[in-house]
Amino acid sequence: MLETQNVAIVGAGLAGSEAAWQLAERGHAVQLFEMRPVRMTAAHKTGDCAELVCSNSFKSRAVENAHGLLKAEMALHKSMILKTGERFSVPAGQALAIDREPFAEAVTAQLKAHPLISFCNEEVTDVAELISAHSHVIFATGPLTSDALATSLQEILGTEYLSFYDAIAPVVTAESINMKLAFRASRYGKGEADYINCPMHREQYQTFIEAVQQAEKVELHQFEDTRPFEGCLPIEVMVERGPETLRFGPMKPVGLDHPETGERYHAVVQLRQENSVGTLYNLVGFQTKMTWTAQKEVFALIPGLENAEFVRLGSVHRNTFLNGPALLNPQLSLKSHPNVFFAGQITGVEGYMESTAMGILAARQIAAGLENRVESPPSPDTMMGALIRYITETDPKIFQPMNANFGLLNPPEKKLSKAERKTWYAERALKKAAKYAEQV
Repeated sequence: MLETQNVAIVGAGLAGSEAAWQLAERGHAVQLFEMRPVRMTAAHKTGDCAELVCSNSFKSRAVENAHGLLKAEMALHKSMILKTGERFSVPAGQALAIDREPFAEAVTAQLKAHPLISFCNEEVTDVAELISAHSHVIFATGPLTSDALATSLQEILGTEYLSFYDAIAPVVTAESINMKLAFRASRYGKGEADYINCPMHREQYQTFIEAVQQAEKVELHQFEDTRPFEGCLPIEVMVERGPETLRFGPMKPVGLDHPETGERYHAVVQLRQENSVGTLYNLVGFQTKMTWTAQKEVFALIPGLENAEFVRLGSVHRNTFLNGPALLNPQLSLKSHPNVFFAGQITGVEGYMESTAMGILAARQIAAGLENRVESPPSPDTMMGALIRYITETDPKIFQPMNANFGLLNPPEKKLSKAERKTWYAERALKKAAKYAEQV
């Protein structure tokens, strides 16, 4: 018999706070560990729960938008974070923007007032000890997980499965790629034609390089390491090393002649399948610190991507996240330790609401276990279920964090306009999400 039967949650950010509330509201005792304010991170300024350290936007409310659909699904689960965000919203059109300080104070007050939630303001440094003392544990420590905890986590995860640095390439929807200009092929014709290739002639390449050089770049946060890994250099860093560098790196044209005409090219951008259902493709090797606006303008210069729909743009920044497909069950528990769960951005999702949604789902799974029930994950036709599928079923060799987007959902069988398709996605998702939320 364990000394304590309550659930331990490490990290009182958005996901941890939501998970604690969901479990407590279902009648389960929770011990919530948060090292702040005893030990601060490089980005936080207070000891409050759910402190927003970057943007104050929870993004769109419209259900015809992927982020709005996600929020609609979360509302079905009576999300405390979402409800509190609405209480402290500020004018922002269709977006849900938050007055961050009173929001965090209100979340903290609600959690501290709950009789089944106890706080422990200390840094967790021994994962094995914590696991042995609790029936279930959720790690929801986010991108700024402390070094000591990360080191301890690596002892049960393996050092190769915990990342500390994002080098994310942009992702586009497959249907938005102009296949009249792009073509399918693998280098030297080896294997299946798994890659989509966007070819460039010399003049197009030179125009592209000049655009990269002139594009506006994102400033690094003070706590981010500015030294890029050689294996994931931002494309603008490669361009700084010489205008021909990309042609000998991610845009190497060798072995990528056109399979029908035999034409050879000066440079080629390769796109690789991103998700299991083949609706998304990433630009191989195109991690970047260009601003999002600049990325859309520069990448539109690539033949075949002139009208591409970007569901994720490139980035390089500090981030702690698991290689979820290698480690996690669809229940968000470790394959090797079924009573150890992860929630929030550390699971490999990107965004405030995505992180919070993982807190909801981890809490539901633990509650089911404590109540001797078995609960399946939500349908991948819902946004929450599609995120779960992405972070647990993507090829572990290419896994990178992802935000909510319609490209994660199973596409309709019949052809629909873009507007019709978004409405169809939302209607299908909300029907299935409502049934899932109604489960005990």
